[in-house]
Amino acid sequence: MQTNTPSRNSIRLTRRGRFALATLGAVVAGTAVAVPLLIMADEEEPRPEVLVVPAGWRAGQVYAAIDKTLDLPAGTTRKSLAKADLELPNEAEGNPEGYLFPDTYPLPDNATPQKLLARMVDTANKKFNGAPVAAGAQRNAMNVYQAVTVASIVQAEAASKADMGKVARVIFNRLERGMPLQMDSTVDYALNRGKARATPADTEVDSPYNSYRRMGLPPTPIDNPGEDAVRAAINPTPGDWLYFVTVRQGETRFTADLAEHQRNLAEAEAERKRAAEKSAQPSST
Repeated sequence: MQTNTPSRNSIRLTRRGRFALATLGAVVAGTAVAVPLLIMADEEEPRPEVLVVPAGWRAGQVYAAIDKTLDLPAGTTRKSLAKADLELPNEAEGNPEGYLFPDTYPLPDNATPQKLLARMVDTANKKFNGAPVAAGAQRNAMNVYQAVTVASIVQAEAASKADMGKVARVIFNRLERGMPLQMDSTVDYALNRGKARATPADTEVDSPYNSYRRMGLPPTPIDNPGEDAVRAAINPTPGDWLYFVTVRQGETRFTADLAEHQRNLAEAEAERKRAAEKSAQPSST
């Protein structure tokens, strides 16, 4: 296709024309430098207007999120605990784990770690000290702090909202029978790691949070539970279950029979191995 554009050999510039072109090139070059600088300045992200704390976050995760959101050096929020003057129950002994209530918190210009932590604890106190939670805890022969601790385990262990009431019932049934809770989530907390399947070596860790070796509830909550987990902790689903295991995604089995539970465990292990082998296979694409 012809475009009728003259060849480069046929183009001639006068001396004045060459000077004008050079000047224009300098202006364009200067503009080309300035525009990216302006774009870079415009691309600087503004500070978020809210801080979202999801259900199940541990206190350490909340501290890190506050530091990042307020653009503070890592560890600043944790260090601020000493002067935050939080209204925590006596049993907490100054540890806000369980009382940094999951919610969406506005971030005013004068936001500080102390103010945000205090807001979270105040929200938790309003939720936990109301009649439903207090009465539910008493109905289950517990104080509110213990109920929050149960809720934190439910939050960590339940595979779905529908399973929360059953998990809570397993906890209560085991406590009533004088059985150790044997919850992997408490071992994860003791080892300061994310959710994992506890190995025999893990269950030997010397920690008050190791519910394989220690009887009863752990000394504090192990995360900050949401409202669904708290409701499950004060209104556990009726049942005689003592064991549960998630066999595959979307299927958690509860039973009171140890032999049945062992069969479920074997099936769950087989499912895990199949999933691992499948993920290890090279892609066909």
